[in-house]
Amino acid sequence: MLSLALPAAVTPAAAATGNTAAPHRDGPKWRHGDELAPTRPASSLKLRDWAKAQVAADQRRMRGSTTIRPLRGVKVAPRTKAARKAGATSALVLYDTTGPYGFLGELYGMATANLAGHFGAVTAKPVSQYATGEVEQHTATIYIGSTYYGGDIPDAVPNAFYADVAATARPVVWINDNIWTLAGKIGTSAFVRKYGWDPTRSSFDPIGAVNRVDYKSTPLTRIIPTGGDGGILRPHINDPAAVTTLATAHDTSTTPATTFPWAIRSGNLTYLGEIPYAYTKETDRIIAWHDLLFDVLAPDTPTRHRAVLRLEDISPASDPNELMAVAQYLAAQQIPYAFQVIPVYTDPKGVYNGGVPETITLAQRPQVVNALKYMVANGGKIVAHGYTHQYSDVKNPYTGVTGDDFEFFTSHVDANDNVIFDGPVPEDSATWAATRINTGKAAYGPVGLPTPTLWTTPHYAASAVDYGAVKDSYAARLERSLYFSGQLSGGPIDGKRYIGQFFPYPVRDVGGATVLPENLGNYEPDAQNNNPPRLPADIVRAAQYNLAVRDGFASTFYHPYYGTGPLTQIVNGIRDLGYTFVDPTTLTP
Repeated sequence: MLSLALPAAVTPAAAATGNTAAPHRDGPKWRHGDELAPTRPASSLKLRDWAKAQVAADQRRMRGSTTIRPLRGVKVAPRTKAARKAGATSALVLYDTTGPYGFLGELYGMATANLAGHFGAVTAKPVSQYATGEVEQHTATIYIGSTYYGGDIPDAVPNAFYADVAATARPVVWINDNIWTLAGKIGTSAFVRKYGWDPTRSSFDPIGAVNRVDYKSTPLTRIIPTGGDGGILRPHINDPAAVTTLATAHDTSTTPATTFPWAIRSGNLTYLGEIPYAYTKETDRIIAWHDLLFDVLAPDTPTRHRAVLRLEDISPASDPNELMAVAQYLAAQQIPYAFQVIPVYTDPKGVYNGGVPETITLAQRPQVVNALKYMVANGGKIVAHGYTHQYSDVKNPYTGVTGDDFEFFTSHVDANDNVIFDGPVPEDSATWAATRINTGKAAYGPVGLPTPTLWTTPHYAASAVDYGAVKDSYAARLERSLYFSGQLSGGPIDGKRYIGQFFPYPVRDVGGATVLPENLGNYEPDAQNNNPPRLPADIVRAAQYNLAVRDGFASTFYHPYYGTGPLTQIVNGIRDLGYTFVDPTTLTP
């Protein structure tokens, strides 16, 4: 069990002289940008099994083994542009929960609700709980079809939903499965007349090798591991004049590559041929989805591009000269920025101190504090970055030393050199988390630093309970986050089943917290844990791709110990794309 009491052994020289050595400069450097579930999903999500099941079910449907009974008396509205609902923006997010992979629906529902939380109020619930008329009560409705109904899995979508989708003029987004059932329920000919394409003749087969999706002339990436691709529905378009292709998939399994629509719109219906949340990267096709939400929830949004820079992993053990060099560069460039502070550095096993345990507080490093005060006076805003940024005196997963390890989650490195998330720490509770969070928060004022209003979770991983404790103490989180099975439904939370998400703009998430974007990853010149190096050109390229989001951000973070050289390339590259750097504290409500 981790005690909040600091280790007794504090290096006397550190306390007496304000020694500025950085004892863990040569230790492992965690890759925040590649640590989340969309990049390396938890094995318990069984995404490869889900993909195989979807392909098999679709093959059965195309062989004609599925019968759909049309609804009687259903009203099919004429093909028209989407009608806007007066008043405040609200989204209805519906998701599947049945079948052996029903838990995925809740995760995808949370991810969608989080994004929709950028625009206004969100109601998210299982599609099986849909009530007649709800489509008309919201600005737009989004259904994520993650369960392929038919065969051994009875359709859980209420007839009322099929009928209301057919009758409404409000925007509807349909993602992935069961669009063919909508066509069958209202009559395929009626569907084709209204929308100009035939889902009953559309299929996920062939799977092919789609590794690129073009959106707004941007060649977005799509990288799916072998055996994990459930395919993209290839729409059979009957009336090209009625259908607008919003994004185009490229199947490179053929020569030349075969292209087909990845997302289409006809009248008030937008359709995405796959769920875009799995296996995502900073340059991924999910960027198209991030922007398409504006079309249905805020189509009049003007275009602007803002950037956020965050300095990472500053602790009492940091080198004040390195901090000053970066701070003076940013001041000269008039770049507002955030900088994360870990208020207590600890090396409980003496990994970087010759086997002697060592703990250093801000009060024991006046030169570091002076550098932080310079930052505050010259465009920087403090972001709290945990309390000690490590857990207990164990490897979690590297050394147990501040900055190397997780603080609110447990992990290990497996035999294949992958970092595996094991779940919340054993003593996890609202009280435990709040005590750490508030103890760290109280460390700034006594040394003359302003108390932060923003927080970044160490290594972007905490339990739902921990995130709730953060929300009680800080105005917003600047980070990527984890969301857990059971969190949206109110059921038991499963710490092994989660989805990680990064955002292109500020959102109000399903926990009621404001989360600010970090969507570019960080500079990392060395490969680690099967992650390749990430260079300034990679970060700038991700920023360029995110220009496709009409009111999106380019948000990155940087470790000051790398000096000003790579940072200069990153800042200039992002600025040259037309982004304006902003103070992240101005983005909170």
